[in-house]
Amino acid sequence: MPRSLQLGELAALAGAEVAVSDWFDVGQGRIGAFAEATDDRQWIHVDPERCRRESPFGGPVAHGFLTLSLLPAMLESALAIGGMRMGVNYGLNKVRFPAPLPSGSRVRARWTLAAVDPVAGGLQLTWDASIEREGGDRPVCVAEFLIRCYV
Repeated sequence: MPRSLQLGELAALAGAEVAVSDWFDVGQGRIGAFAEATDDRQWIHVDPERCRRESPFGGPVAHGFLTLSLLPAMLESALAIGGMRMGVNYGLNKVRFPAPLPSGSRVRARWTLAAVDPVAGGLQLTWDASIEREGGDRPVCVAEFLIRCYV
């Protein structure tokens, strides 16, 4: 169940970890669907047999952009923000993929509120998101994610 906060409460939380998402499954079906949707069918994602033979990962891995695309759903599973009429994904400042995400893994995101800045009609939230793989020792994605919240 997501943590519930009002938009006006967020400024006091800048610099703190605010929420942790639910776990999300990243199986071969999701990876294959993403490959089809984006026309990115590189063998390291979609060919398990070749991956077992040739890949240093020992099996298929998720696309970095698939991992990144889970951020909105992960934020929604972690946090409900009241007191706004609309929130929009405003973009990303920094993105890195420090570790591969093997097919069949579960991931979740940790959300640290880096900044709350006024913009015309509302606030811009800068989130430091770290996506961790269950059982992994390094994040599979770290990103600075910008959300605009309009009142």
